[in-house]
Amino acid sequence: MKYKVKRASAGLGLFAIEPYKKGEFVIEYTGELISADEADERGGRYLFTINDDLVIDGKGREHKARYINHSCKPNCYAEVDEEKKQILIYTRKKIEPGEEFVYDYGKEYFKDYIKPHGCRCTKCVKKRLKKEKAKAKAAAKARAKAQAEADARAGAKAPAA
Repeated sequence: MKYKVKRASAGLGLFAIEPYKKGEFVIEYTGELISADEADERGGRYLFTINDDLVIDGKGREHKARYINHSCKPNCYAEVDEEKKQILIYTRKKIEPGEEFVYDYGKEYFKDYIKPHGCRCTKCVKKRLKKEKAKAKAAAKARAKAQAEADARAGAKAPAA
């Protein structure tokens, strides 16, 4: 096993403990194989669609691939083998020890589960922090300008000594 589950920006995540080459197999997404109708009834966050009829429910904690988080800038991808009813995860690029495995969950999942709460992938968190820093810097600059103007007005009103 070349990976481990640990704390990530979006809860728990799956991390490399050894280096991976680009295109290397990481893990199979496992779980209970259920019908699409059953998946619709159950709902849940760990449902991975194989095709229009079959879904893998990876809700159990023993299914380690379920810990791979979404990213808008993924380093992995999922390959669906409908014939074997398998979902295999591969690296999109070289991955170093300590790096989190992430892939894009797709537009529908993003719209339904991630967007309403804000994306917590590394790319989006960095983007949000950058915006917040810029906003704070602009606010500090505006406060300093207002203070300088207030000081200038107060100096103009002060009686000459």
